[in-house]
Amino acid sequence: YQTRFALKLIPSVILLMLSVPVDETAQPGCKLPRLNIKGYTRGGDIIVGGIFPLNYQTYQEDFSFTKMPNYIFCEKIKFRVYRWLQGMVFAVDKINRNQILLPNITLGFAIYDSCGPTAKTIEGTMWLVTGQEEPNPNYRCQHSTPLAAVIGDAGSLKSIAVAEMLGLYYYPQISYASSVGLLSDKSKFPSFFRTIPSDDFQSLGLSRLVMHFGWTWVGLLAEDSDYGRQGIRMLREEILKAGGCVAFYETIPLSYTQTIISHIVGVIKNSIANAIVVFSNEPFLIPLLEEVTQQNVTGKIWVASEGWSLSSVFSREEFLQTLSGSIGIMTYKGEIPGFQEFLYGFHPSKFPDDIFIKKFWEQAFACKWPETITSQVFNIQVSRDIKLCTGEEKLNELNNIFVDASSLRITYNVYNAVYAVAYALHDLHSCKPGEGPFLNRTCASIHEFEPWQLLHYVKNVHFKDTEGKDVFFDENGNPPPMYDILNWQMTEDGSLKYVKVGSFDFSAPKGQDLIIQENAIMWNGGQTEIPHSVCSESCLPGFRKAAHEGKPVCCFDCIPCSPGEISNQTDSTECQKCPDDHWSNKKQDECIPKTIEFLSYEEPMGATLATISISIALTPVTILLLFIKHRDTAIVKANNRELSYLLLLALVLGFLCSLIFIGHPSTWTCVLRQVAFGIIFALCVSCVLAKTIMVVIAFNATKPNSNLKKWVGAKLPNSIVFVCTVIQVIICIAWLSSSPPFPEHNMQSQIGMIIIECNQGSSTAFWCVLGYMGLLAIISFIVAFLARNLPDSFNEAKFITFSMLVFVSVWLAFIPAYLSTQGKYMVAVEIFAILASSAGLLGCIFFPKCYIILLRPDINTKEYLMGKGAF
Repeated sequence: YQTRFALKLIPSVILLMLSVPVDETAQPGCKLPRLNIKGYTRGGDIIVGGIFPLNYQTYQEDFSFTKMPNYIFCEKIKFRVYRWLQGMVFAVDKINRNQILLPNITLGFAIYDSCGPTAKTIEGTMWLVTGQEEPNPNYRCQHSTPLAAVIGDAGSLKSIAVAEMLGLYYYPQISYASSVGLLSDKSKFPSFFRTIPSDDFQSLGLSRLVMHFGWTWVGLLAEDSDYGRQGIRMLREEILKAGGCVAFYETIPLSYTQTIISHIVGVIKNSIANAIVVFSNEPFLIPLLEEVTQQNVTGKIWVASEGWSLSSVFSREEFLQTLSGSIGIMTYKGEIPGFQEFLYGFHPSKFPDDIFIKKFWEQAFACKWPETITSQVFNIQVSRDIKLCTGEEKLNELNNIFVDASSLRITYNVYNAVYAVAYALHDLHSCKPGEGPFLNRTCASIHEFEPWQLLHYVKNVHFKDTEGKDVFFDENGNPPPMYDILNWQMTEDGSLKYVKVGSFDFSAPKGQDLIIQENAIMWNGGQTEIPHSVCSESCLPGFRKAAHEGKPVCCFDCIPCSPGEISNQTDSTECQKCPDDHWSNKKQDECIPKTIEFLSYEEPMGATLATISISIALTPVTILLLFIKHRDTAIVKANNRELSYLLLLALVLGFLCSLIFIGHPSTWTCVLRQVAFGIIFALCVSCVLAKTIMVVIAFNATKPNSNLKKWVGAKLPNSIVFVCTVIQVIICIAWLSSSPPFPEHNMQSQIGMIIIECNQGSSTAFWCVLGYMGLLAIISFIVAFLARNLPDSFNEAKFITFSMLVFVSVWLAFIPAYLSTQGKYMVAVEIFAILASSAGLLGCIFFPKCYIILLRPDINTKEYLMGKGAF
């Protein structure tokens, strides 16, 4: 930030020193000392300036000040940047040959090598603006050939300084490689435009790329400049917004420091983050990656910003093991028709005004031009067989980046930048008087226009490039954001190649803006499977994330969902509760309908109980038929024959009423099952009670002067049966009137199951029915127990006592069993109690009589029953 502040002061200081208006004719008497300005110029009606970091920067450590200091030297041409420069030359030549675009107007250019330091870039900008090799700030001395715009510079730091200065004069500046988001601020840089997308979009694209591959635990590295700091800040925000986490964040120094580099490499080695996003330019990253390679740090996925995605430096053999499989983002690749042929035809004889071409030629072909060698040195070198440049060398036989026009990116941006200026000039030239955009609808002259007038047209320029894509600038001076996604793949000859595996087009609809061909990506080590870079492995469906306290959200444990809850997505933060009629499956990743349970005829238990009920119901029917057949025998007549018939019929109904408990519960079955059960069993027990009372009355009526003789007969037992049964009927009617039973879906009793059961409506009424039935049984048991030893040859009270003991025991055991079971087993318990108690009555009361009827007819006589013999 100190550097930025200082750069902002430079134009202001110049204005304070020379606060006079721009004068196209006046020549100031004072001269400023100049740096080593070297420009490549070509005349024309209008000049387009260009600034390119063509040479590497070197220093001469001489600060004795015994002569004019000139310690900045620019040596060794960068072939890739020289191709950018030729892209500008090619564009200007093509525009000049175009009869439609700018007719009768010739473009010229003035191209400056900004080399390394920002100060040299500023000096070159002043040279372009003033029109003099010895720049005079605030003066323009070439009024006949106006400067239209400046194409450049490459680095964002330099472009900020240039934009501060050009913004004072409103000269249009179009950068082809400066992507820092700060330059989008029109209040600070009103005349700045670019044909490379802003880092704001690059940061968004890198975050989308990282999250697309599922890398939620990411390391971040950024160069210590506006480019790195702003880019990584936005990248971090986007990663956090998308649910990712930053494992570490380190700053790469602009000046090599072994301590800091070693620290960064140590952090990388010790981190489990495998994906590392580097927002940096090539020069500052070289020392770090050299140290990474030296310490053999492998297995990491390096995600490159456009500042080093296409760097030829990192394709050297020593970086192969470390960087193969890296993935990066780079500006859109375009095609420039005829440019490849232009490069192949490039020759010093064709471009005599190019001050860089001979130097390039010497580097490209490893030769020396004779005129660059002194005679003494020449003789020495000849003796050593030094290769001389002849001009016969063929560029198409070279294998270097200068002649490779297969992947034009920055060159493509330079080409479009020149055309943007040309189309703006064309629109200015095409203005019709009276329809202009300026004061009083005037137009500007193509030969004498102010920079701010052309700036108006640059802001509104819109044309189609050689790819058929629209070229324009938004309100922030940015082009439509498009990027290519590159993968560094190792070739068979052991070198790295950059393979396009996808693209970003932020102007496309959402969902179509990111396209990645994953099967075309080759990761480090030749793997085709996407590497992992997570703090904690993803939670599978059926689990939820539980974050570690005090740690980023990407570090978590996977906890299974609770029963009845599911998570159907990977890395769910919470489990969703299933609807009441659904339950979670075993994997707990899907809600499935609950199993419906009721005692049905189709299942084995229901079918067995139904079969037993029907089979046992035939027994009292058989006994009834047997009694009817032998109705005139003594054993049948004893103890009220009609009461026995009624009891047998009640037992038949008792056995059959259990069938109502089987099957799908409905409103009428729920009402009928309990009411029928209660009334039928009240009838059974009433008959037994009547029989017991009749035994007592019959014995006591034989005593002299007994008043019980009048109660002997059918009237009393029938009345007892009727009254006792009617009381149960009244209880049932009250039950049905107040709160009748009804079917319900019980979803809470058993996990994963819907129990269709009959709700009793009123539990009190249900237990009143059972309690009344139990009261009758206890009374019968007590009366029968007291009458068991009465002197009679066939005292039925003994059997009634035992039958009531069985009956009461069954129903007493039923109560805890009924309360401790659920669902169909509760119903089965009640059916079992019905069958068991009914069978107890049937067996204890009627089986002895059947024995006498069938097997001992000899004692089935009145004499025997009235005699002294005992059964």
